[in-house]
Amino acid sequence: MEQQRFVMKCGGSTLAALPASFFDDLRGLQERGVRPVIVHGGGPAISGTLTKLGIESGFVNGLRVTTAEVLDVVEMVLAGGINKEIVRKIQLSGAKALGLSGVDGRLIEAKPVANAAEIGFVGDVTDVNAEVIEGVMAMGYIPVIAPIGIDAAGQRYNINADTAAGAVASHLGVERMIVVTDVPGILKTDESGAKRVLPSVTFPEIEAMIASGEIYGGMIPKVRAAMQCVQGRVREVVIVSGDELNVLSKAVMEGNIGTRIVQA
Repeated sequence: MEQQRFVMKCGGSTLAALPASFFDDLRGLQERGVRPVIVHGGGPAISGTLTKLGIESGFVNGLRVTTAEVLDVVEMVLAGGINKEIVRKIQLSGAKALGLSGVDGRLIEAKPVANAAEIGFVGDVTDVNAEVIEGVMAMGYIPVIAPIGIDAAGQRYNINADTAAGAVASHLGVERMIVVTDVPGILKTDESGAKRVLPSVTFPEIEAMIASGEIYGGMIPKVRAAMQCVQGRVREVVIVSGDELNVLSKAVMEGNIGTRIVQA
């Protein structure tokens, strides 16, 4: 069953820059009976909006310090702006999409992270209401999910998009997740000095490459984010470039593109 569905995680800024052919490819998969689910982020857009509004917000271990004021902006940008922009682009291609946040239908249930006193309304996922996602897919729509969580008392939480995507995939029983970025995968320099994409890599190999400097700069958070997606039933994450023609079809149908990340 997992071959007929997949979860894709993509940053908001990456999705905004993707060519129309990417969404045409997505439509083609939907027409062939494949059921995609999209979980998106939007860090740069949130930061930009906070700056415009004069609201300060820092980071602790890569997670945004989220006060009640910041949380309102996070929800506005993710569930309002970015989510609807993605839905519009999918629909322009001729596919059908429905935008949701984790609040809708209690889709993503959450609890405060352990260091909530320091970081504010940031949440860990406790449950995913897979029935809502299944229902949307059964109606023929691509679910597009903004990672806002909610608890039993109605408190909202800012959820890391990679963590949310991994949890959604795991609760749907999907074993492979696709992370769409602006790079073709993890690059390694061979003996001739040329850079090539590693077809697969394990967690220990990634840590060794970070320690040696082979993975550096902006690639480090991309790789660590992909590693966060490997949880529960998710066995592997594939990093691919959204710029490559028919990248989703190749990743889903052929599985011979990008870099596969597995725990061991």
